[in-house]
Formats: sequence, C-alpha cells, structure tokens
Amino acid sequence: MEILAPHVIHLLETFLWPMIRVSAFLMTVPFFSQAAINLRVTILLSLILTWMIYPLIDIPAIDPFSFGALLGITHEVLVGGLMGITLQIVLAGLIVSGQIIAGGMGLSMANMIDPNVGNVPTLSQFFIVVGFLLFMSFGGHLILISLLQQSFELVPIASGVFGSLMIQSFIIWTSQMFLGAVSIAFPIIFGLLLINSSLGIISRAAPSLNVFAVGFPALIPAGLGMLLLTMPLWFAQVENFWFLAFRRLTLILGG
Repeated sequence: MEILAPHVIHLLETFLWPMIRVSAFLMTVPFFSQAAINLRVTILLSLILTWMIYPLIDIPAIDPFSFGALLGITHEVLVGGLMGITLQIVLAGLIVSGQIIAGGMGLSMANMIDPNVGNVPTLSQFFIVVGFLLFMSFGGHLILISLLQQSFELVPIASGVFGSLMIQSFIIWTSQMFLGAVSIAFPIIFGLLLINSSLGIISRAAPSLNVFAVGFPALIPAGLGMLLLTMPLWFAQVENFWFLAFRRLTLILGG
C-alpha cells in the first residue's frame, strides 16, 4: 500500500489537468451542456474522455499547491470554455435565423420556453433539433473528440498561450453568427418579401379588398411550403456552418 500510494497520487495529479479542460469544454459545448443532461452524466463523460485522451498528451509536472497550479487551472478553464462557446455560435445562428423567418411568417408570438436558451420561437426550436440531427449524422461528436485531443497539442496544459489573439479571433467569429443566420434564412425571407410585395400591389389595385384578412393567414402556409422546398439547401448551409465552426476553432487554438 505504501508503494502504490505515491503512484496513485501522481496519477491523480496528472489526470486532473486534462480533466479540467475537458469538463469546462463539456459544460459549454452545444448539446452536451444542456440542462436536460444530468450532471452525473456530464461528469461520467468527462472521466471517459479524459481517460481516452490522457495517454496521448504530454502533461507537465506542476506542484498542485503552488501559485502556478492556480494559474494553470484558470488557463485550462478558459481554454475549454472558449472552445465550447465557439461552437455555441452555431446554435445562436440557428436561433436567430428561426427568429427572422418566424417574424416574416407572423409566427414570432408562437414561442416556447427552452431551459437552455430561454424564450425562443417554435421555429427556432425546430432548427435546433434539425441542427443536432445533422451534427450527429456527419459524425460531429467524433470531430469534437478529435478537436479536444488536438487542443492539447496546439495549446499545451498550463502553457499560458491563452491571450488576446485567441479572444480577437473569437470576436471575429461571433460576427459570423449574423451572416450565417441571414444566409440560412435568406431564401425563405426573399420568398416572403415577394408575397408581401404582391399583396401591396393588390391592395393598391383593389383598395376595398381587406389584404390583412387574406394575406396574413397565407404567409404561414407559404412560408412553411418554402421551408420544405428549400430544406435540402438549408441542410447544406447548416452543415457548412458546423464545419466553419470546426475550422474557426482550430484557428483560435493556433492551428
């Protein structure tokens, strides 16, 4: 027992360093950080992922009771959290695109209470579910594990690499959320704009016609119909948005 004790202590000291980053990553990354996932499940996933990554990375010798250990913990939490939040931008883009389309269709009042993102339109909830299914369909969860392992090579443990350049690259990426949301919603919004323009022309040609009573209910089925017609294009755009996020995450980490 006396022989094994130092080895166990050393294993715990080294095992905890990658687990800090992995835990911070899982607490912020899309889908795995949702309130519906039990905390015990998140801890179990952290242990499993750390156990998978642990033999593949170099772990420096850090005194756990020193000031450098405190800086190292802060560094790992910031790196893991930034990685997860970078991918959260994709979900934010899907929510914004759903809000744009719902506003054009007259469904902005049809909201759902989501414990993860708050009060969002039902259409945004639909986009989040489809985005998750696309994410799993092309093996996004496996890409996440690969990126997590790669992060320890690009940003070593307690290396102090986290700084202004990473934050600046992240801020640039956040601006892409609005561009991605507009690109996803553009085909449907353009079709709804044509319908509204046609209704405006009809109201000018026939002032006695109650355009609101006729046109407003027509926007909802028209918008849903265009959503179904443009679904293949929408799938491609969302998938491209995910891969842009993976590429941006690699650039943020210095790859």
